[in-house]
Amino acid sequence: MPAKITHYEIHDVRFPTSLSGDGTDAMNTECDYSSAYVSLFADNGLVGHGMTFTIGRGNEIVCQAMAELSKRLIGKDPESLFSSMGAAWDYMCADPQLRWIGPEKGVVHIAAGAVNNALWDMFARSRNKPLWKLVVDMTPEELVSATAFRYITDALTKEEALAMLKAKEATKAAREAHVREVGYPAYVTSAGWLGYSDEKVARLTKEAVAAGFNHFKMKVGADAASDLRRGQIIRSIIDDPQYLPPGSKGRDPNSPALLGKNAGPTGAVLMIDANQVWDVPQAIEYVKSLEPIKPWFIEEPTAPDDILGHAAVRKALKPYGIGVATGEHAHNRMVFKQLLQAEAIDVCQIDSCRLAGVSEVLSVLLMAAKFGIPVCPHAGGVGLCEYVIHLSLIDYIAVSGTMERNVLEFVDHLHEHFLYPCSINSNGRYNVPSNPAEGYSIEMHKNSIAEYEWPNGSYWISAKGGSK
Repeated sequence: MPAKITHYEIHDVRFPTSLSGDGTDAMNTECDYSSAYVSLFADNGLVGHGMTFTIGRGNEIVCQAMAELSKRLIGKDPESLFSSMGAAWDYMCADPQLRWIGPEKGVVHIAAGAVNNALWDMFARSRNKPLWKLVVDMTPEELVSATAFRYITDALTKEEALAMLKAKEATKAAREAHVREVGYPAYVTSAGWLGYSDEKVARLTKEAVAAGFNHFKMKVGADAASDLRRGQIIRSIIDDPQYLPPGSKGRDPNSPALLGKNAGPTGAVLMIDANQVWDVPQAIEYVKSLEPIKPWFIEEPTAPDDILGHAAVRKALKPYGIGVATGEHAHNRMVFKQLLQAEAIDVCQIDSCRLAGVSEVLSVLLMAAKFGIPVCPHAGGVGLCEYVIHLSLIDYIAVSGTMERNVLEFVDHLHEHFLYPCSINSNGRYNVPSNPAEGYSIEMHKNSIAEYEWPNGSYWISAKGGSK
Protein backbone atom coordinates (compact mmCIF):
# COMPACT_ATOMS: atom_id res chain seq x y z
CA MET A 1 0.00 0.00 0.00
CA PRO A 2 1.34 3.44 -0.88
CA ALA A 3 1.89 5.84 1.99
CA LYS A 4 -0.44 8.81 2.42
CA ILE A 5 -0.15 12.31 3.88
CA THR A 6 -2.65 12.13 6.72
CA HIS A 7 -2.68 15.46 8.53
CA TYR A 8 -0.91 18.73 9.23
CA GLU A 9 -0.20 20.99 12.19
CA ILE A 10 0.12 24.76 12.02
CA HIS A 11 1.62 27.16 14.57
CA ASP A 12 1.64 30.96 14.76
CA VAL A 13 5.01 31.66 16.41
CA ARG A 14 6.08 35.24 17.22
CA PHE A 15 9.27 36.55 18.79
CA PRO A 16 9.37 39.98 20.56
CA THR A 17 12.22 41.48 18.49
CA SER A 18 10.57 44.92 18.57
CA LEU A 19 11.86 45.28 22.14
CA SER A 20 15.49 45.42 20.96
CA GLY A 21 15.05 47.27 17.64
CA ASP A 22 16.12 44.21 15.63
CA GLY A 23 14.74 44.36 12.11
CA THR A 24 13.92 48.07 12.10
CA ASP A 25 14.16 49.93 8.81
CA ALA A 26 12.65 52.99 7.13
CA MET A 27 9.44 51.16 6.19
CA ASN A 28 9.07 48.68 9.06
CA THR A 29 9.56 50.44 12.38
CA GLU A 30 8.20 47.78 14.75
CA CYS A 31 9.03 44.18 13.90
CA ASP A 32 8.16 41.12 15.92
CA TYR A 33 9.86 38.47 13.80
CA SER A 34 7.30 35.71 13.27
CA SER A 35 7.01 32.26 11.76
CA ALA A 36 3.87 30.82 10.18
CA TYR A 37 4.94 27.22 10.71
CA VAL A 38 3.51 24.03 9.21
CA SER A 39 4.27 20.32 9.65
CA LEU A 40 3.00 17.66 7.24
CA PHE A 41 2.64 14.06 8.47
CA ALA A 42 2.45 10.80 6.49
CA ASP A 43 1.28 7.42 7.76
CA ASN A 44 4.71 5.85 7.11
CA GLY A 45 6.30 8.12 9.74
CA LEU A 46 7.59 10.80 7.34
CA VAL A 47 7.31 14.38 8.55
CA GLY A 48 8.06 17.61 6.71
CA HIS A 49 8.39 21.08 8.24
CA GLY A 50 8.05 24.44 6.53
CA MET A 51 7.46 28.07 7.41
CA THR A 52 7.09 31.51 6.00
CA PHE A 53 8.20 34.74 7.63
CA THR A 54 6.19 37.77 8.74
CA ILE A 55 6.82 40.60 11.18
CA GLY A 56 3.89 40.08 13.57
CA ARG A 57 0.23 40.96 13.08
CA GLY A 58 -1.21 39.17 10.06
CA ASN A 59 0.70 35.99 10.81
CA GLU A 60 -2.63 34.41 11.78
CA ILE A 61 -4.02 35.15 8.30
CA VAL A 62 -1.07 33.40 6.67
CA CYS A 63 -1.64 30.41 8.97
CA GLN A 64 -5.27 30.17 7.79
CA ALA A 65 -4.15 30.19 4.15
CA MET A 66 -1.53 27.52 4.90
CA ALA A 67 -4.25 25.27 6.34
CA GLU A 68 -6.33 25.55 3.17
CA LEU A 69 -3.33 24.75 0.96
CA SER A 70 -2.23 21.86 3.18
CA LYS A 71 -5.65 20.25 2.79
CA ARG A 72 -4.89 19.73 -0.92
CA LEU A 73 -2.10 17.32 0.03
CA ILE A 74 -4.10 15.16 2.42
CA GLY A 75 -4.46 11.63 1.05
CA LYS A 76 -1.68 12.08 -1.49
CA ASP A 77 1.14 9.56 -1.80
CA PRO A 78 4.41 11.37 -0.95
CA GLU A 79 6.43 9.30 -3.44
CA SER A 80 4.07 10.25 -6.23
CA LEU A 81 4.54 13.92 -5.35
CA PHE A 82 8.32 13.52 -5.05
CA SER A 83 8.54 11.99 -8.53
CA SER A 84 7.85 15.41 -10.12
CA MET A 85 7.99 18.26 -7.65
CA GLY A 86 7.22 20.73 -10.44
CA ALA A 87 3.92 18.95 -11.10
CA ALA A 88 3.29 18.76 -7.33
CA TRP A 89 3.86 22.52 -7.13
CA ASP A 90 1.41 23.13 -9.98
CA TYR A 91 -1.19 20.98 -8.22
CA MET A 92 -0.69 22.69 -4.86
CA CYS A 93 -1.20 26.14 -6.43
CA ALA A 94 -4.10 25.14 -8.69
CA ASP A 95 -7.13 25.38 -6.40
CA PRO A 96 -9.13 27.90 -8.48
CA GLN A 97 -10.90 29.53 -5.56
CA LEU A 98 -7.71 30.00 -3.53
CA ARG A 99 -5.85 31.13 -6.64
CA TRP A 100 -8.54 33.76 -7.22
CA ILE A 101 -7.49 35.62 -4.09
CA GLY A 102 -3.80 35.64 -5.20
CA PRO A 103 -3.22 34.84 -7.92
CA GLU A 104 0.41 33.89 -7.19
CA LYS A 105 0.99 36.83 -4.89
CA GLY A 106 0.26 38.02 -1.39
CA VAL A 107 -0.88 35.90 1.54
CA VAL A 108 -1.84 32.86 -0.55
CA HIS A 109 1.53 32.78 -2.29
CA ILE A 110 3.70 33.05 0.82
CA ALA A 111 1.48 30.42 2.46
CA ALA A 112 2.18 28.22 -0.56
CA GLY A 113 5.88 28.80 0.08
CA ALA A 114 5.60 27.34 3.56
CA VAL A 115 3.66 24.28 2.40
CA ASN A 116 5.89 23.61 -0.62
CA ASN A 117 8.97 23.94 1.58
CA ALA A 118 7.45 21.43 4.03
CA LEU A 119 6.95 18.97 1.18
CA TRP A 120 10.56 19.46 0.06
CA ASP A 121 11.71 18.95 3.66
CA MET A 122 9.77 15.67 3.77
CA PHE A 123 11.36 14.65 0.44
CA ALA A 124 14.89 15.37 1.69
CA ARG A 125 14.31 13.55 4.97
CA SER A 126 12.93 10.54 3.11
CA ARG A 127 16.25 10.31 1.26
CA ASN A 128 18.31 11.01 4.40
CA LYS A 129 19.95 14.07 2.86
CA PRO A 130 20.07 17.80 3.56
CA LEU A 131 17.85 19.62 1.06
CA TRP A 132 20.73 21.11 -0.95
CA LYS A 133 22.33 17.67 -1.35
CA LEU A 134 19.04 16.12 -2.47
CA VAL A 135 18.76 18.70 -5.25
CA VAL A 136 22.38 18.78 -6.44
CA ASP A 137 22.37 14.98 -6.64
CA MET A 138 19.44 15.11 -9.07
CA THR A 139 20.08 14.53 -12.75
CA PRO A 140 19.50 17.59 -14.95
CA GLU A 141 16.25 15.99 -16.11
CA GLU A 142 15.05 15.45 -12.54
CA LEU A 143 15.92 19.02 -11.56
CA VAL A 144 14.01 20.45 -14.53
CA SER A 145 11.04 18.27 -13.58
CA ALA A 146 11.19 19.74 -10.06
CA THR A 147 11.01 23.35 -11.30
CA ALA A 148 8.01 25.65 -11.85
CA PHE A 149 8.09 26.81 -15.50
CA ARG A 150 4.61 28.20 -16.13
CA TYR A 151 4.69 31.80 -17.42
CA ILE A 152 8.50 32.03 -17.84
CA THR A 153 9.19 30.09 -21.04
CA ASP A 154 9.54 33.33 -23.03
CA ALA A 155 12.67 33.95 -20.93
CA LEU A 156 13.82 30.37 -20.27
CA THR A 157 12.59 27.14 -21.81
CA LYS A 158 12.89 23.70 -20.25
CA GLU A 159 15.27 22.77 -23.06
CA GLU A 160 17.53 25.74 -22.30
CA ALA A 161 17.49 24.92 -18.59
CA LEU A 162 18.38 21.31 -19.32
CA ALA A 163 21.31 22.37 -21.50
CA MET A 164 22.58 24.76 -18.79
CA LEU A 165 22.41 22.06 -16.12
CA LYS A 166 24.10 19.46 -18.31
CA ALA A 167 26.94 21.90 -19.01
CA LYS A 168 27.63 22.10 -15.25
CA GLU A 169 27.01 18.44 -14.40
CA ALA A 170 30.53 17.05 -14.84
CA THR A 171 32.08 19.62 -12.47
CA LYS A 172 29.47 19.48 -9.68
CA ALA A 173 31.55 17.19 -7.46
CA ALA A 174 34.55 19.53 -7.53
CA ARG A 175 32.42 22.53 -6.57
CA GLU A 176 30.75 20.56 -3.79
CA ALA A 177 34.12 19.56 -2.35
CA HIS A 178 35.38 23.15 -2.58
CA VAL A 179 32.43 24.76 -0.81
CA ARG A 180 32.46 22.10 1.91
CA GLU A 181 36.07 23.10 2.56
CA VAL A 182 35.82 26.91 2.48
CA GLY A 183 32.15 27.66 3.16
CA TYR A 184 29.76 29.96 1.27
CA PRO A 185 30.43 33.75 1.25
CA ALA A 186 28.23 35.74 3.63
CA TYR A 187 27.47 39.36 4.43
CA VAL A 188 26.23 40.80 7.68
CA THR A 189 23.20 43.04 8.28
CA SER A 190 23.07 42.84 12.08
CA ALA A 191 25.04 46.05 12.62
CA GLY A 192 22.94 48.26 10.36
CA TRP A 193 19.37 48.42 11.69
CA LEU A 194 17.89 51.91 11.87
CA GLY A 195 16.78 51.46 15.48
CA TYR A 196 20.36 51.12 16.78
CA SER A 197 22.40 53.89 18.40
CA ASP A 198 25.67 55.03 16.80
CA GLU A 199 27.55 53.33 19.62
CA LYS A 200 25.78 50.01 19.00
CA VAL A 201 26.39 50.30 15.24
CA ALA A 202 30.13 50.86 15.85
CA ARG A 203 30.39 48.00 18.36
CA LEU A 204 28.55 45.50 16.16
CA THR A 205 30.54 46.54 13.08
CA LYS A 206 33.84 45.96 14.90
CA GLU A 207 32.58 42.56 16.05
CA ALA A 208 31.58 41.64 12.50
CA VAL A 209 34.98 42.63 11.08
CA ALA A 210 36.68 40.60 13.81
CA ALA A 211 34.47 37.63 12.89
CA GLY A 212 35.85 37.65 9.35
CA PHE A 213 33.10 39.40 7.41
CA ASN A 214 34.01 41.79 4.60
CA HIS A 215 30.54 42.62 3.19
CA PHE A 216 28.25 44.78 5.35
CA LYS A 217 24.75 46.19 4.85
CA MET A 218 23.00 49.12 6.53
CA LYS A 219 19.42 50.34 6.40
CA VAL A 220 18.75 53.80 4.97
CA GLY A 221 15.83 56.03 4.05
CA ALA A 222 14.59 57.76 7.21
CA ASP A 223 16.99 60.72 7.21
CA ALA A 224 19.78 61.37 4.71
CA ALA A 225 22.09 63.18 7.15
CA SER A 226 21.74 60.37 9.69
CA ASP A 227 22.33 57.75 7.01
CA LEU A 228 25.49 59.51 5.87
CA ARG A 229 26.75 59.74 9.45
CA ARG A 230 26.02 56.08 10.19
CA GLY A 231 27.56 55.03 6.89
CA GLN A 232 30.72 56.98 7.65
CA ILE A 233 30.94 55.29 11.07
CA ILE A 234 30.73 51.88 9.41
CA ARG A 235 33.18 52.85 6.66
CA SER A 236 35.69 54.21 9.20
CA ILE A 237 35.78 50.77 10.84
CA ILE A 238 35.60 48.38 7.89
CA ASP A 239 38.26 50.33 5.95
CA ASP A 240 40.69 50.44 8.90
CA PRO A 241 43.20 47.54 9.04
CA GLN A 242 43.47 47.80 12.84
CA TYR A 243 40.08 46.12 13.23
CA LEU A 244 40.87 43.11 11.02
CA PRO A 245 41.27 39.70 12.67
CA PRO A 246 44.80 38.94 13.90
CA GLY A 247 47.06 37.97 11.01
CA SER A 248 44.61 39.19 8.36
CA LYS A 249 45.68 41.70 5.72
CA GLY A 250 42.20 42.09 4.33
CA ARG A 251 41.35 41.35 0.72
CA ASP A 252 42.51 42.81 -2.57
CA PRO A 253 39.88 45.39 -3.64
CA ASN A 254 40.89 44.84 -7.27
CA SER A 255 40.34 41.06 -7.22
CA PRO A 256 37.68 39.64 -9.59
CA ALA A 257 35.35 38.91 -6.65
CA LEU A 258 35.38 42.57 -5.57
CA LEU A 259 35.66 44.38 -8.88
CA GLY A 260 32.88 46.92 -9.30
CA LYS A 261 31.76 46.64 -5.67
CA ASN A 262 33.33 49.92 -4.45
CA ALA A 263 35.50 47.94 -2.05
CA GLY A 264 37.68 49.99 0.33
CA PRO A 265 41.38 49.56 1.05
CA THR A 266 40.87 46.43 3.16
CA GLY A 267 38.59 44.92 0.52
CA ALA A 268 35.47 45.71 2.55
CA VAL A 269 32.16 46.28 0.77
CA LEU A 270 29.18 48.33 2.01
CA MET A 271 25.62 47.91 0.75
CA ILE A 272 22.55 50.01 1.56
CA ASP A 273 18.88 49.00 1.80
CA ALA A 274 15.86 51.35 1.66
CA ASN A 275 13.09 48.73 2.01
CA GLN A 276 10.92 50.34 -0.71
CA VAL A 277 10.50 53.70 1.00
CA TRP A 278 11.04 56.04 -2.01
CA ASP A 279 9.41 57.06 -5.26
CA VAL A 280 11.73 56.71 -8.25
CA PRO A 281 12.97 60.34 -8.53
CA GLN A 282 13.43 60.52 -4.76
CA ALA A 283 15.41 57.28 -4.77
CA ILE A 284 17.80 58.58 -7.39
CA GLU A 285 18.52 61.88 -5.60
CA TYR A 286 18.74 60.32 -2.14
CA VAL A 287 21.20 57.63 -3.19
CA LYS A 288 23.34 60.18 -5.04
CA SER A 289 23.70 61.98 -1.69
CA LEU A 290 25.16 58.79 -0.18
CA GLU A 291 27.86 58.44 -2.83
CA PRO A 292 30.59 59.45 -0.27
CA ILE A 293 30.12 56.14 1.61
CA LYS A 294 30.68 54.21 -1.64
CA PRO A 295 27.88 51.62 -1.59
CA TRP A 296 28.03 48.64 -3.93
CA PHE A 297 24.26 48.71 -4.41
CA ILE A 298 21.00 50.18 -3.20
CA GLU A 299 18.53 47.46 -2.28
CA GLU A 300 14.77 47.93 -2.79
CA PRO A 301 14.95 51.60 -3.78
CA THR A 302 11.24 51.69 -4.68
CA ALA A 303 8.10 49.56 -4.93
CA PRO A 304 9.09 45.89 -5.38
CA ASP A 305 6.83 45.29 -8.41
CA ASP A 306 7.93 48.46 -10.26
CA ILE A 307 10.16 46.85 -12.87
CA LEU A 308 10.58 49.97 -15.00
CA GLY A 309 11.15 52.08 -11.88
CA HIS A 310 14.05 49.86 -10.89
CA ALA A 311 15.41 50.11 -14.43
CA ALA A 312 15.25 53.91 -14.25
CA VAL A 313 17.04 53.99 -10.89
CA ARG A 314 19.73 51.63 -12.18
CA LYS A 315 20.33 53.74 -15.30
CA ALA A 316 20.54 56.97 -13.28
CA LEU A 317 22.95 55.56 -10.66
CA LYS A 318 25.25 53.74 -13.07
CA PRO A 319 27.50 56.81 -13.62
CA TYR A 320 28.00 56.95 -9.84
CA GLY A 321 29.18 53.34 -9.69
CA ILE A 322 26.19 52.26 -7.58
CA GLY A 323 24.16 49.21 -8.58
CA VAL A 324 20.59 48.13 -7.85
CA ALA A 325 19.44 44.99 -6.02
CA THR A 326 15.96 43.73 -5.26
CA GLY A 327 13.91 40.62 -4.70
CA GLU A 328 12.95 39.98 -1.10
CA HIS A 329 9.43 41.26 -1.87
CA ALA A 330 9.32 40.16 -5.50
CA HIS A 331 6.35 37.93 -5.10
CA ASN A 332 6.80 35.46 -7.96
CA ARG A 333 9.04 34.24 -10.76
CA MET A 334 7.31 36.50 -13.30
CA VAL A 335 8.50 39.64 -11.49
CA PHE A 336 12.06 38.31 -11.54
CA LYS A 337 11.66 37.41 -15.21
CA GLN A 338 10.75 41.00 -16.04
CA LEU A 339 13.46 42.52 -13.82
CA LEU A 340 16.00 40.45 -15.73
CA GLN A 341 14.51 41.13 -19.15
CA ALA A 342 14.37 44.88 -18.47
CA GLU A 343 18.00 44.97 -17.23
CA ALA A 344 16.65 46.52 -14.03
CA ILE A 345 18.95 44.87 -11.45
CA ASP A 346 22.61 44.14 -10.86
CA VAL A 347 21.87 41.63 -8.06
CA CYS A 348 18.98 39.15 -7.76
CA GLN A 349 17.75 38.70 -4.18
CA ILE A 350 15.47 35.70 -3.88
CA ASP A 351 13.50 35.10 -0.71
CA SER A 352 13.11 31.48 0.39
CA CYS A 353 9.44 31.74 1.33
CA ARG A 354 7.98 34.83 -0.36
CA LEU A 355 8.51 32.84 -3.50
CA ALA A 356 6.27 29.79 -3.25
CA GLY A 357 8.91 27.34 -2.11
CA VAL A 358 11.89 25.52 -3.60
CA SER A 359 10.21 24.69 -6.92
CA GLU A 360 9.68 28.37 -7.75
CA VAL A 361 13.09 29.36 -6.40
CA LEU A 362 14.69 26.93 -8.85
CA SER A 363 13.05 28.76 -11.76
CA VAL A 364 14.55 32.07 -10.61
CA LEU A 365 18.01 30.58 -10.05
CA LEU A 366 17.95 29.23 -13.59
CA MET A 367 16.78 32.53 -15.11
CA ALA A 368 19.39 34.54 -13.19
CA ALA A 369 22.11 32.17 -14.40
CA LYS A 370 20.97 32.58 -18.00
CA PHE A 371 21.04 36.38 -17.69
CA GLY A 372 24.39 36.37 -15.87
CA ILE A 373 23.10 38.12 -12.73
CA PRO A 374 24.50 37.00 -9.34
CA VAL A 375 22.03 35.68 -6.77
CA CYS A 376 22.49 37.08 -3.25
CA PRO A 377 19.48 35.82 -1.26
CA HIS A 378 17.57 37.76 1.37
CA ALA A 379 17.92 36.18 4.80
CA GLY A 380 16.90 38.67 7.46
CA GLY A 381 14.22 37.35 9.79
CA VAL A 382 13.54 34.09 11.57
CA GLY A 383 14.52 30.84 9.87
CA LEU A 384 15.56 32.45 6.59
CA CYS A 385 19.29 31.94 7.12
CA GLU A 386 18.61 28.28 7.84
CA TYR A 387 16.69 28.07 4.56
CA VAL A 388 18.80 30.05 2.12
CA ILE A 389 22.19 28.44 2.62
CA HIS A 390 20.61 25.40 0.92
CA LEU A 391 19.45 27.56 -2.02
CA SER A 392 22.84 29.23 -2.50
CA LEU A 393 24.56 25.84 -2.47
CA ILE A 394 22.15 24.59 -5.15
CA ASP A 395 22.89 27.70 -7.22
CA TYR A 396 26.67 27.33 -6.92
CA ILE A 397 27.01 23.57 -7.34
CA ALA A 398 24.30 22.77 -9.91
CA VAL A 399 23.08 25.97 -11.60
CA SER A 400 25.38 28.99 -11.98
CA GLY A 401 28.63 27.26 -11.12
CA THR A 402 30.01 30.36 -9.43
CA MET A 403 30.07 31.97 -5.99
CA GLU A 404 32.89 34.42 -6.74
CA ARG A 405 30.67 37.54 -6.67
CA ASN A 406 27.81 36.10 -4.63
CA VAL A 407 27.23 36.83 -0.95
CA LEU A 408 24.48 35.43 1.22
CA GLU A 409 22.90 37.57 3.93
CA PHE A 410 23.51 36.56 7.54
CA VAL A 411 21.61 37.97 10.50
CA ASP A 412 22.54 36.65 13.94
CA HIS A 413 19.01 36.35 15.31
CA LEU A 414 16.91 33.48 16.67
CA HIS A 415 18.96 30.55 15.35
CA GLU A 416 18.76 28.89 18.77
CA HIS A 417 15.11 28.01 18.13
CA PHE A 418 15.97 25.48 15.39
CA LEU A 419 17.20 21.91 15.75
CA TYR A 420 19.73 22.41 12.95
CA PRO A 421 20.82 26.07 13.11
CA CYS A 422 23.06 27.53 10.44
CA SER A 423 26.59 28.54 11.43
CA ILE A 424 29.41 30.80 10.24
CA ASN A 425 33.09 29.90 10.09
CA SER A 426 36.02 32.10 11.17
CA ASN A 427 36.28 33.60 7.67
CA GLY A 428 32.75 34.99 7.70
CA ARG A 429 31.32 32.22 5.50
CA TYR A 430 28.39 29.87 5.98
CA ASN A 431 29.24 26.30 6.89
CA VAL A 432 27.64 23.68 4.65
CA PRO A 433 24.69 21.86 6.34
CA SER A 434 25.86 18.28 6.64
CA ASN A 435 23.51 16.38 8.98
CA PRO A 436 21.64 13.83 6.84
CA ALA A 437 18.61 14.11 9.14
CA GLU A 438 18.09 17.86 8.86
CA GLY A 439 16.24 18.10 5.54
CA TYR A 440 15.59 21.81 4.92
CA SER A 441 16.96 22.75 8.40
CA ILE A 442 13.74 24.45 9.47
CA GLU A 443 12.45 22.14 12.22
CA MET A 444 11.80 24.23 15.31
CA HIS A 445 12.30 23.11 18.91
CA LYS A 446 8.99 22.13 20.49
CA ASN A 447 9.77 24.20 23.58
CA SER A 448 10.30 27.30 21.40
CA ILE A 449 6.86 26.80 19.88
CA ALA A 450 5.34 26.29 23.33
CA GLU A 451 6.96 29.48 24.61
CA TYR A 452 6.34 31.83 21.68
CA GLU A 453 3.14 30.59 20.03
CA TRP A 454 0.64 33.43 19.70
CA PRO A 455 -1.39 34.26 21.73
CA ASN A 456 -1.17 31.55 24.39
CA GLY A 457 2.50 30.63 24.51
CA SER A 458 4.12 31.01 27.92
CA TYR A 459 6.04 34.16 26.90
CA TRP A 460 2.95 35.94 25.59
CA ILE A 461 0.84 34.91 28.59
CA SER A 462 3.55 36.42 30.79
CA ALA A 463 3.73 39.54 28.62
CA LYS A 464 0.00 40.08 29.02
CA GLY A 465 0.61 40.07 32.75
CA GLY A 466 2.76 43.17 32.38
CA SER A 467 6.27 41.72 32.28
CA LYS A 468 6.96 42.50 28.60
